[in-house]
Amino acid sequence: MCTDCGCPPGGQHQDHDSGKAEVKTLRIEEDLLARNDRLAAVNRARFTEKELFVLNLVSSPGSGKTSILERTLSDLAGEICFAVLEGDQQTANDADRIAATGVPVKQINTGAGCHLDAHMVGHGVQDFDLVATELLMIENVGNLVCPASFDLGEDHKVAVLSVTEGEDKPLKYPGMFNAADLMLINKIDLLPHLRFDLEKCKAYARQVNPQIRILELSCYSGEGMDAWYRWLRGGIQSKSLRRIS
Repeated sequence: MCTDCGCPPGGQHQDHDSGKAEVKTLRIEEDLLARNDRLAAVNRARFTEKELFVLNLVSSPGSGKTSILERTLSDLAGEICFAVLEGDQQTANDADRIAATGVPVKQINTGAGCHLDAHMVGHGVQDFDLVATELLMIENVGNLVCPASFDLGEDHKVAVLSVTEGEDKPLKYPGMFNAADLMLINKIDLLPHLRFDLEKCKAYARQVNPQIRILELSCYSGEGMDAWYRWLRGGIQSKSLRRIS
């Protein structure tokens, strides 16, 4: 007989603590998400009070989130009052790029963390004049897994997918594309040089999320950016009308 747990001689040793550890882990994850949801609700109420339209930009690294932001901020300068929260594990490289456009920006470094959470966002916006801001852009850490589960208080998650990544990303990471209301397919100027099936990509995204809206654009050439800007203007107007009602 096993001296540690009483398993019969010659029998397979059973880890009697594994079930307890699994239950404990699940409870910790549930508690963490519940706390995050409470803080996200506080953020959302605050943003609604300020008539602030808030987007959570999510993607894998290298999709072009920061480049899309740079072009958007530059093209709409003088029309829309922006603020930007930048999430990265290390460095302020992206925040420096955004600051060069003249838009208020704050860098949040998560260290070993793979996503932003509602607590980080709540503290991150404290330095912004939210009354004077119409659109808050949150550029999340490059990751197609963890950010899907964490509500930040945003109005919409916007998933950015570049044509250099492969058309099957929505099927590989369904949680993220199911959580997103809009998918931006970026770098379409490169399509002639790649084996990327645009129609398959869109079909896969709608297979995961039939309600997802899809825009195709290139922040390099400018193709499709006007449709993105119309969507932004509509969101700002809608948020203002919801506040009035």
